[in-house]
Amino acid sequence: MNLLLTVAIAVLGVFGLALLFLLASFGAVWLRALASGAAVGLVELFALRLRGIPVGFIVDNRITAVKSGLPLTIDDLSTHFLAGGHVDMVVQALIAAQRAGIHLDFNRACAIDLATKGTGKNVLDAVKTSVNPRVIDCPNPAGGKGTIDAVAKDGIVIKAKARVTVRTNLDRFVGGATEETIIARVGEGIVSTIGSVENYKLVLENPDRISKTVLDKGLDANTAFEILSIDIADVDVGENVGAKLQAEQAEANKLKAQAEAEARRANAVALEQENVARVAEMRSRVVEAEAEVPLALAEAFRKGNLGAMDYYRLRNLQADTSMRENIAGGTPAA
Repeated sequence: MNLLLTVAIAVLGVFGLALLFLLASFGAVWLRALASGAAVGLVELFALRLRGIPVGFIVDNRITAVKSGLPLTIDDLSTHFLAGGHVDMVVQALIAAQRAGIHLDFNRACAIDLATKGTGKNVLDAVKTSVNPRVIDCPNPAGGKGTIDAVAKDGIVIKAKARVTVRTNLDRFVGGATEETIIARVGEGIVSTIGSVENYKLVLENPDRISKTVLDKGLDANTAFEILSIDIADVDVGENVGAKLQAEQAEANKLKAQAEAEARRANAVALEQENVARVAEMRSRVVEAEAEVPLALAEAFRKGNLGAMDYYRLRNLQADTSMRENIAGGTPAA
C-alpha cells in the first residue's frame, strides 16, 4: 500500500509539475482565449510550440476570427502558417468578405493568399478590390507610353486614353490573368475599333462608341477581374499617316522610275559606244582594203593586165572625184 501510495503521489506530482509548466508557459494565452470565447486546450498550445509556431500569434488570430463569427480552428490556422501563408491577412480578408456579403471560404482565401505570395499583393487587397472597384489606366503610365495610337480608315491617327473600372473576381482569382492582360486586351480592342471607323471625325463626335464596342467583347474572360466599365478619358488627333504613306510611296515610285531611266540611258550609252567601235572597225577594214589597191595595181602592171594609159585614166578619175567632193564641201579622198 505504501508503495502504491508513493507511486500515486509521484504520478500526481509529475502531472502537477507538467500542469504548472503548461500554465506558466501558456497560462496567459490560454486565459485570454478562454475569456474571449475561443477556448484552446493546453495540449494544443504545447503542440504549437513543438512545431515552432508562434502560439500567441495563432491564438490571437483565432480569437479575432471567432469573435467575428468565423469558426476557424487552431489546426486550420497553424496548417496555413506552416504552408508559408499570412494567417492574419487571411483572417482579415474573411472578415471583410463576410461584412460585405461576399462568399469566401477559408480554403479559397488560403489559396489566394499563397498565389499572391511574392507579387506585392495579398488576399486582403483582393477582397477590398472586390468590395471597392479600382480604376486601371490604359495604357499603363509606367510603360512609358501615354496614349493608345490607332489609325482610322481615312489615314488619320487617333490618340486615346482609357480608364477601366474593375473588381476582383474571387472565383477566378487563382489562375486568372492579371491586370496586364486587361490592359493589353483593352488596348487591342481600342485599336481595332478605331481601325474599323471610316472617318476619324466619327470617333471625335462619339467617343463612347469605342468603350461600348470594347466592353461588348467580353475582355474579362479567364481573368482575375470583372470589368465594370471602360471610359474614354481623352481623344486627340495625330498625324495623317495615310497622306504620309502616299507621299512616301510616290517618292519611292519616283526613285524607281529614275533608276529605270538611268538604266535605259546607260544601256543606250553602251549601245552607242558599241556602234562607235563597230564603225571604227569597219573603217579599219576599209583602210585595210584600200591599202591593197596599190598592191593590186602593181600586180596588174607586172602581169601586163594594166597599161600606163589605164593607170593615168584612173588617176584622172580620182582627181576628178576629189575635186567634186571639195566643191560639194565633202572630205577630200586620201
